[in-house]
Amino acid sequence: MPKTRLSLVAAAAAAFFMSASSGQAAEKTIDFPVDGQKVVGTLALPDGVSNPPVILLLHGFTGKRDELEIPSVKEGIFQRAARMWADKGIASLRIDFRGSGESEGKFEDTTLDGQVKDALAALDFLANGDEVDDDRMAVVGWSMGGAVASAVAGRTDYDLRSVALWAPGSNMPAAMALLLGADTVKKGLAAGDTPIPIKLPWGAEISLKAAFFESLYAIDPVAEMEEFDEPLLVAVGTKDDIVFPQPIAGQILLDYHEGPEELWVRPMDHVFNAFQGTDMVDELITKTGEFIQAKF
Repeated sequence: MPKTRLSLVAAAAAAFFMSASSGQAAEKTIDFPVDGQKVVGTLALPDGVSNPPVILLLHGFTGKRDELEIPSVKEGIFQRAARMWADKGIASLRIDFRGSGESEGKFEDTTLDGQVKDALAALDFLANGDEVDDDRMAVVGWSMGGAVASAVAGRTDYDLRSVALWAPGSNMPAAMALLLGADTVKKGLAAGDTPIPIKLPWGAEISLKAAFFESLYAIDPVAEMEEFDEPLLVAVGTKDDIVFPQPIAGQILLDYHEGPEELWVRPMDHVFNAFQGTDMVDELITKTGEFIQAKF
């Protein structure tokens, strides 16, 4: 092949790959310390966007940073959200709370207030870096991560542009009593520093100490939201059998929030019908991205 033609082909190929990657996220693993332990996360940065806005993603109880894998596409829900938001020029950081995923610590030492500390430190990490715009930060929390996000919204010194709560826990003692059984909660509260074994409804086995059960009473997501007056999106499903009844359980967070807000209700379960495909998951991710982007 003549050199001129070869150069044209190479240039065309380069242009194709640059176009194909436009808007895609360049992901990298990051970490930062909290109380002498390493918190690990994935920072997704949209290509070609300087100083992008950023969303902090907080996973649910027993979850990890990519969150539940959607069977039909083999992609975690938070992983998918990061990719879809990057297409719109929004960066994201999804973290493993200490004791979960790749972060240091033992799950049996998990507490709600410890997760709040991890999330606040994640905002510090973002604000102290030079890769995102710390004047345009938002938080998304799912399930117990929603309760954590509520506390973060109420306590952070940063001016968060917005917060989105997906199927959030609004009464954590009641939620855990329904999920684990009241007898398990009572046993956990009396356990002291000796972890008790727990079998979850979906078959997984975990261990937790009394500090976890005590922390459920130390953080009230509804009261925390009184301290946050920026835009709030609460997304709930009428088929949710983990945090229920809906939409009442979601509405109460809005009742105590002063500021722009929206309750987004759909016929979805606690995992946004992920086992039926991606339609509802994608609708939720798109809605959340549009809500947050409008506030940036």
